[in-house]
Amino acid sequence: MPEDPSRRSLPATGAAAAPWAASRALSADEARVAQARRLQRGGTPPALQRVAALAARLLDVPSGRVSLLSDVQHLAGAAGPQPPAGEDGPGPLAQWLCTQTAAAGAPLAIADTRADERVAHLPSVTSGVVGSYLGVPLSAGDGRVVGAVCVFQPSPRTWSEQDVMLLEQVAEEASAHLELAALSGEYRRSRTLLEVAVQAAGIGTFELEPSTGRLVWDEQMHALFGVRREDPVEDLDRAVGRIHPEDQAQARADLDAALRSGVYASSYRVLLPGGGTRWLEGRGRVLGGADGEPVRLVGAVHDVSAQRQVTQRVAAALEAMAVGYLVVDAAWRTVYANAEAERITGQRREQLLGRSLWEVFPRAVGTAFEEHYRRAVHSGRPEVFEAHYPEPLDVWVEVRAVLEGEGLALYFLDITARKRAQQAAEAAAARAELLAAVTAELTATLDGEQAVARLAKLVVPALGDWCVITLVEDDAAVSTPASARATREEHLRRGLRDVGWWHRDERLRPLVQEYAAHRLDELTESAFVWRALRQSRPVPIPDATRAITAVLRPGGRVRPVLAELAPASAAVFPLRGRGRTVGLMTVFAGPDRAPSSVEELTTAGEVAARAGLALDSTRLYRQQRDLAEGLQRSLLSEPPEPDHGQVVVRYAPAAEAAQVGGDWYDAFMQPAGATVLVIGDVIGHDTQAAAAMSQVRTVVRTLGALEDASPAEVLARADRAMANLRITTTATAIVARLEQSLDERGRGVTRMRWSNAGHPPAMVVNPDGTVLALAGVHADLLLGVLPDTERKDSEVLLDRGATVVLYTDGLVERRDQPLQEGLERLQEVLEDLAAEDTDLDTLVDRLLQEMLPPDPEDDVAVVAVRLHRQDRSRPAEAGPHRVPPHVPPEPDVPVP
Repeated sequence: MPEDPSRRSLPATGAAAAPWAASRALSADEARVAQARRLQRGGTPPALQRVAALAARLLDVPSGRVSLLSDVQHLAGAAGPQPPAGEDGPGPLAQWLCTQTAAAGAPLAIADTRADERVAHLPSVTSGVVGSYLGVPLSAGDGRVVGAVCVFQPSPRTWSEQDVMLLEQVAEEASAHLELAALSGEYRRSRTLLEVAVQAAGIGTFELEPSTGRLVWDEQMHALFGVRREDPVEDLDRAVGRIHPEDQAQARADLDAALRSGVYASSYRVLLPGGGTRWLEGRGRVLGGADGEPVRLVGAVHDVSAQRQVTQRVAAALEAMAVGYLVVDAAWRTVYANAEAERITGQRREQLLGRSLWEVFPRAVGTAFEEHYRRAVHSGRPEVFEAHYPEPLDVWVEVRAVLEGEGLALYFLDITARKRAQQAAEAAAARAELLAAVTAELTATLDGEQAVARLAKLVVPALGDWCVITLVEDDAAVSTPASARATREEHLRRGLRDVGWWHRDERLRPLVQEYAAHRLDELTESAFVWRALRQSRPVPIPDATRAITAVLRPGGRVRPVLAELAPASAAVFPLRGRGRTVGLMTVFAGPDRAPSSVEELTTAGEVAARAGLALDSTRLYRQQRDLAEGLQRSLLSEPPEPDHGQVVVRYAPAAEAAQVGGDWYDAFMQPAGATVLVIGDVIGHDTQAAAAMSQVRTVVRTLGALEDASPAEVLARADRAMANLRITTTATAIVARLEQSLDERGRGVTRMRWSNAGHPPAMVVNPDGTVLALAGVHADLLLGVLPDTERKDSEVLLDRGATVVLYTDGLVERRDQPLQEGLERLQEVLEDLAAEDTDLDTLVDRLLQEMLPPDPEDDVAVVAVRLHRQDRSRPAEAGPHRVPPHVPPEPDVPVP
């Protein structure tokens, strides 16, 4: 059996000394400490705060933490309440459980830290913040453990293998963010070193406006000319005046030639203030305006007095740079390459020099490389971009292309590690986002089958190009995959349904729909779906088109469809519930998609596991709700159907599973033939309320059916009976009796006598469509409050054709709707339905439909009676006449 992660703990020996031993072990590993410090120097990425929050949210705990462990603990990211140790800065390693996690190099799960003597003394535990703990190692790119990612909560909790897997995926994302931050910092340092190297080479820059002679020098130009920074050098004439008299004419001639050709090159001596001269060499380019006329000359100048020494110094700087440097001439031939350029290109210097750039790097033709290189040459402006050069180099580089003389200088910075770290971080974030989306989709509705059917849209294209979701019916679910293998396929085939499918290409979705509609019927016994069901583990399918075609019956409709879809690979993932397989998720990849990575397969397995649990939870919910509703309905009875009186009853359960309510209805006839209607609601919504409802209903029903007592007498006797029987509950109720004297029968009216024990008022729908709420008389106390309370009867005369509606409070009252507002709404709905002149069954059904939300918070009982005219036969929609045998027939009295 798999190991329970909640039992993974520290070694049994050492007890309270274990934290110090773990601390010493981590500190003694110098290579590990150095790696942790390297990541720490990269700074704390803000994304680690989100990673900590994501870990806490996915595992449903209040707190998450990302810790770097060198020789001290560094808090890299945190969410929720944190223990005092190390909260505001670096802290000793021995004070925190993350140290044990990192030292063990494996997940550490503690269900109850206070009961574990090896960690109970730690400040994080004694502070009350960490009552249960789950941590996984945080590894650097070289595999060394540099910290831990953990979640915790104040109360004990048992951690599952699924929790461990999920936290390990979050740790991968945290590691990717740390590596990205460290590599980005190293990249910035490399660029700074390049700038420092240029400054160290002693190169000065200048800008000249030919039309005005205005000249701008940088600080290095002042130094090269031996001029103090505060001494003004604002025009060309002053600058030329500092050149050796013998070189001034040539210097001016070089400037004039540059304005004609666009390229500046000049060498000259300058007179130094303390005597002596210095040879300088300048290079530059002329920038033209919109009309093509020169508007600016930009250039660089360096000291060439000791040409050999300068050449050696520049060559040494170029060779030492962590940046590849390659120069091509106007014909795109390579004329220089430094050591880093050799490393990045994978070719020796002698293989590069003298050869065409496009010959050496043929896969650069027609790509971003060629586009930016030619743009730099044509525009004269530097081009900076990032690009990937494919195999055999397979390298990401940041390139700076700058004109240099007649050629082009190319600076390459290898950013492969940074790019891969960034891609890993993006992939980890995408996987976490997918899992969060799946979780949200599966928990957003109580209809798990509907949610799982939409699963295909969520996993495409993240995990594959197309997907099919299959459900196993409850009575065909696989719970013992190793048994009865030879006889299970036909039984399983009848219990399988493909309920969801999707393709990333909209044009191919009809084909996937056709495939899903017929493939189960055409699969042979060796099909991969049967293997996945039997083995209860993922089944990969390489060369999927050929392999699946081989397990389809020839001559069917599916083989041609599969050939058009042409999957290159596939995998079948079982959706596992609690000890049973409840469905399958089959993910397909097309020929243009790379085979699924280990991370993608792991994510797909996690998605399947969550979907399986959601489906199984839905099954349990459905069973519990059916059980609760069946129990509730079993407590209710079928009403009588007196002549010219139609009684309709309804019961609507609450949406919450297993919530048996205390609502009830009843209808019976007294010995003299009067029809009695009862509606009631016992306080509470649980099995105790249902049991109490059964008792109260039985008392009221028995007392009302034995004699011809009035409604008030029935309720008063029920109050006393409940006290004698020690039924310790309270209930609201209305008992209404429909009676008719000979005179009233002759006049075509019926008297309704009722007594109200704290219940919402009955509604009367008159034949003319008006609605009357029987709320004018003050209601008596609830049943079960005072046994001797005095109860009163109220009366109303009803015309034949009237309808009386009794109901429980769930119809008119809920959290977002006060009772009075619900009563007003009920009257409006009844008036609208009366105008439609529907039969009584339709009226009650429409009433429930209009008044109740999609997921009712409370159960609802309704009993309605319609008084049909007595001068006509009983209408067909009223159903058969059904009364107890002792009830006397209606008197034969002429009616108007």
